[in-house]
Amino acid sequence: MAISMDGGGRVFDNIFIDRLWRTVKYEDVYLHDYARVPELQRGLTSYFHFYCYERRHQSLEKETPWQVYREVLLRKT
Repeated sequence: MAISMDGGGRVFDNIFIDRLWRTVKYEDVYLHDYARVPELQRGLTSYFHFYCYERRHQSLEKETPWQVYREVLLRKT
């Protein structure tokens, strides 16, 4: 049986998602130890807002993802 992949290098696509979920776990989930699913949903909603709009990212030259995205949108118009 052969392993099928969509294209070369696809194995590396998971690196970004793995890094994201590692960050979410260490910066939110493990710290809050959510007891119920609704509590987890509220916590993750709040954390992802923080992650996208407030948390500065080293890989984005200390900008937030929203700042980088907004700059790209402004360049297109």
